[in-house]
Amino acid sequence: MNNKQPWALILGASSGFGEATALELARAGMNIFGVHMDRRDKLQRVEELQEKIHQYGRESHFVNGNAALDDHRKECVAELTRRMAEPPGTLRVLMHSLAFGSLKPLVGAEEVVSRHQLELTADVMGNSLVYWVQECLWAGLFDRGARIFAMTSIGGVRAVPQYGPVSAAKATLEAHIRQLAVELAPAGITANAILAGVTDTNALRQIPGYEKIMETARLRNPSRRLTQPEDVARSIAVLCHPATYWLTGNILHVDGGENIVG
Repeated sequence: MNNKQPWALILGASSGFGEATALELARAGMNIFGVHMDRRDKLQRVEELQEKIHQYGRESHFVNGNAALDDHRKECVAELTRRMAEPPGTLRVLMHSLAFGSLKPLVGAEEVVSRHQLELTADVMGNSLVYWVQECLWAGLFDRGARIFAMTSIGGVRAVPQYGPVSAAKATLEAHIRQLAVELAPAGITANAILAGVTDTNALRQIPGYEKIMETARLRNPSRRLTQPEDVARSIAVLCHPATYWLTGNILHVDGGENIVG
């Protein structure tokens, strides 16, 4: 029996899916290590989130910085390792919910995405998942039964105006999830991508024409509403149950049936 304290490492923890999942996993008994990138005027929200986590009787530690930078990642993992040392802990969940990228056309416009912007988007929203998993494995933080989740979107398989750089990053992210699922299976670690329905988040509101996207989603969804961050967080909490050990390498739609409607 594993008596170690369970921890969740959440990348993009201060809002949207990351924030909701931090609260839900704290409610389920996990300590939370959150990585986020916010301006000073947004930090009060993080303090309020930590207070809610503490009300559930769980520990929390939040770090404000760029999760895509190698040095910052190494520092965060070193700090998490220290915090998990006493009492002994285990990294039960790693959730990748980073939303930082370029929203520009690839071609045919006065201003198109640059090489730097295209590569940065892919690195932050796609490749950084691999680097964080590698770092946590090298630090020995995962035990059997750990869960890896990455937030993807319908843009990973569909063309959306000005969403091309992010679409490519999401497709990359999904490919990484499949490969991680295969390579981590012998260690008893699962990896799945979560494809949420359209959700009113800060990230969505950066997409040109987001109002139309939300309007269409409400009409398409059988429940006639948008997906909420809490819908996704509750699903992730359920997927952390030990009985889901055989579920890995999937793109799981948490959308109330939004994407099965023609």
